[in-house]
Amino acid sequence: MKTEKSENLEPVWRQRFLPIRTDAENPVVARMWDLEDGFRDPWHAHEEAQLIYVTRGVARALTPNGIWTLAPFQAIWMPAGMLHELHAIGDVTVRTAYIDVAGATQFRSWTQCKVVQIGHLLDALLVALAVATGDSDTRRTELALPLFLFELHRALPALSGTLPLPDDRRLRAVCEQLLLRPENNETIDVWGARVGASTRTLARLFRDETGLSFGQWRQQLRLVEAVARLALGTPVATVATELGYQSPSAFTSMFRKALGASPQRYLRSRDNA
Repeated sequence: MKTEKSENLEPVWRQRFLPIRTDAENPVVARMWDLEDGFRDPWHAHEEAQLIYVTRGVARALTPNGIWTLAPFQAIWMPAGMLHELHAIGDVTVRTAYIDVAGATQFRSWTQCKVVQIGHLLDALLVALAVATGDSDTRRTELALPLFLFELHRALPALSGTLPLPDDRRLRAVCEQLLLRPENNETIDVWGARVGASTRTLARLFRDETGLSFGQWRQQLRLVEAVARLALGTPVATVATELGYQSPSAFTSMFRKALGASPQRYLRSRDNA
């Protein structure tokens, strides 16, 4: 979440993370790396837009206005200049592409963070761009690049992963506590009394600042936590208990209603993306 300190540091981070040397002639630079469990890439921003996704493990991206939990083959688009952090949950294999929208003009309207699904073709194209070196791969890059941009532009939105964050200090206090304890089942009345706001005021603030009701926001929190824990191999019954559900069947019902598939089927569909 954005603070006065992070705002003041933004120019420093922008100097540390220098331009990736994209331009109109070469609008995409692709890279791959492995991160260990617990790795944290602190607040920074890039001159280019950035696509980030994982093929193994789970990544969590933070911006001043939201948290995105990325299961395998779910990617986040970061607009140019967007302040963000990246956390590794488990051992993670990352793919990323830095994109100069001046050269890739079809992405000029992508001015907000968004989560999309990455299929096998799009992943293979990014890998081809990442490993291309020297003159011998020039022709291959020339062929792969426009197809990569075409496939990315038509990528389908992901159904999960986004958790909007509010600005109001009282709402922030509630959300921060729930982030620490997503299993908490206390009512909005209890939380209102705790942070010094009426139930009506707190309910209005949730709607105004996150676009969700209190109940919807807490469910979305549990959903993104569930996807992360399931992707790491945690059993469904354990996840259900950890997230405050009375039974695995109640958790599975919520998951299916939100994402259109049971936890097991959803994860299989990710493996076959």
